[in-house]
Order: sequence, then C-alpha cells, then structure tokens
Amino acid sequence: MNKKTNKEMLALVDKATAGDKKALETLVADVQDIIFNLSLRMLGTFADAQDATQDILLKMITHLSSFEGKSSFTTWVFSIAANHLKNYKKYMFAQYPLSFEYYGDDIENGKIKDIPDLTQNVEKNILAEELKLSCTNVMLQCLDAESRCIFIMGTMFKIDSRIAGDILGMTPEAYRQRLSRIRRKMADFLEQYCGEYGSGKCRCKDRVNYAIKSHRINPLQLDYTTAEEISIETMFEVKKAMEDIDDLSQDFSFCKPYQSPEHTKNMIREFLESTQFNLIKNSGKGSSL
Repeated sequence: MNKKTNKEMLALVDKATAGDKKALETLVADVQDIIFNLSLRMLGTFADAQDATQDILLKMITHLSSFEGKSSFTTWVFSIAANHLKNYKKYMFAQYPLSFEYYGDDIENGKIKDIPDLTQNVEKNILAEELKLSCTNVMLQCLDAESRCIFIMGTMFKIDSRIAGDILGMTPEAYRQRLSRIRRKMADFLEQYCGEYGSGKCRCKDRVNYAIKSHRINPLQLDYTTAEEISIETMFEVKKAMEDIDDLSQDFSFCKPYQSPEHTKNMIREFLESTQFNLIKNSGKGSSL
C-alpha cells in the first residue's frame, strides 16, 4: 500500500466516480487487504472473510460519491467495513456462537486421546501451526461483535483512540478503557489455557487429530499456512493513513496480516469489467452505508 495524501485520494475518488476504471482499481488495491484482514478477525474463517470482503468492497464502490474528504480515505473505508461487520449475520459463528466458557471447557475436557491418525500424510508440525493460527483467531469469536472490533482495531491495526471512538460512536477515553479490559481478558484466557502463548496445558500438536475430527482444520485445505503474509511495514502504512497512532497496543503474535485471496481479487476485477460498473456514477451523496 503506497501512502497517498488526502488530496491525492480525493482526486482518485473524483476520477473513479466519473467512470475512470483505472482510478477505481487503484482505490480498491489500496484497501482490499485491510478489509480482508478486518473481516477475517471479525468473522473467524477465510471463507466468511472472503464473502464479507466482496460485500464491503462493492458497498465502498457504490458509495464513493459520499466520500467528502473529512477523514482519510482509509478511515472512511474502515468505518464502512467495521459497521458492516458488526452487524454481519451471514457468517458461521453468528449461527453457532462461542464463549470463553465453552472454549475453556473444551480444552479441559475434550477427549483428544484414542483418536486415529487423520493427518492424511500432511506433516503434523504444519497442521499444528494451522491449528494454532486458526484456534486463536476463532477465539476472538468469544467476544461480542463490538468488543471484537475494539480488540482488532487496537491490537492489530493500532488505530488512534480518537479515530476508533468516532468509528464506534464512543469517546476516546471509553474506547481506551474498553480496549484495556478486553485485551486483559484475552491475555488472561491465553495464559490460563494456552500452552503456545501462555502457561496452560493445551498444545496444538497434541490436538491435531481431535481438531480434524471436529472439523476445525482440514488437512486438504490449509488456509493460514498457505496464505501469503503481508509485511509489518504495510500495516504501519495503514496506521499512518489513518492519521497519528497512540501507544496502546501490545503484540498478540497470532494477529498476522494476510493478502486477500486471489478469489476475492478476481471477483472485483470481474465486477469492474461488468455493466454494473456504471452504478458508481449513479450513487447519490448521503446514501446509507
């Protein structure tokens, strides 16, 4: 992501709303990975994140004319995405909600022994890494949607508390207080139960077959360990684009950023080639996001 001034972004938006496909492609390329990573943490699975990313990008495209430059373009897009995802009901964990109590009980009492080898000749260390990244990401689903969004904005993106407060409709002080409590709750759970990030007894390598049997990972579809990561420098560019950052967040190493899947990029390319592209020229200001 190349950091552009707000004036440059406004010029691109003007061109895109006038029908300039190249300008629109540039805008989409600048934000699609941000949207995908927010979606992945909010929804818990790659499949749901891909679907939501498509929805959000199309919403952004069809509401471009409502961007007036009062915030950075990245902040505007992030606000659209965050509010869309807080109310998103089509993802798996909306139908099967989790809780820390459930997760903890499964770690304590899940019957992980006497399960046959289900690895299908995939190296167990690779499957253990897939489980670790999947498990800790799914753990975020134990938080309510707004708390999850606060944690992700503060921990992964390290968004300034003023901007985060505006996005979520709360004061910067309230955001900082809630972030601190949520972060502590997550850290306490990891410390109590997780042997990878804390002092708990759970070890991913010991639970690989149990995870396969319970459909938590699939040896033939390794989303996390095959995804292409984004450099940490790219994430710093995201933060800069959303103005100055504060120093609230500690590192949770499972919050790795990834490129959005090729499937999502192809869908957007197809949309830009379709007759629906003309929608962006007809969307009026003030449309509901």
